[in-house]
Amino acid sequence: MTENLKCISCSTEITNMEGFTRFKCPSCGNVELVRCRHCRKIGAKYKCGSCGFEGPN
Repeated sequence: MTENLKCISCSTEITNMEGFTRFKCPSCGNVELVRCRHCRKIGAKYKCGSCGFEGPN
């Protein structure tokens, strides 16, 4: 089964995309956040759906 990953900042589907990242929320650790290469590069904001943590700082 293929996992459908989407960027938390822009909602772009991450299928076979290079340069994306997945990480647990730095605040609560309950949610896995996914970001595409473009949003990482431009420093696009994201928000954890569990605790409301906003990044990048």
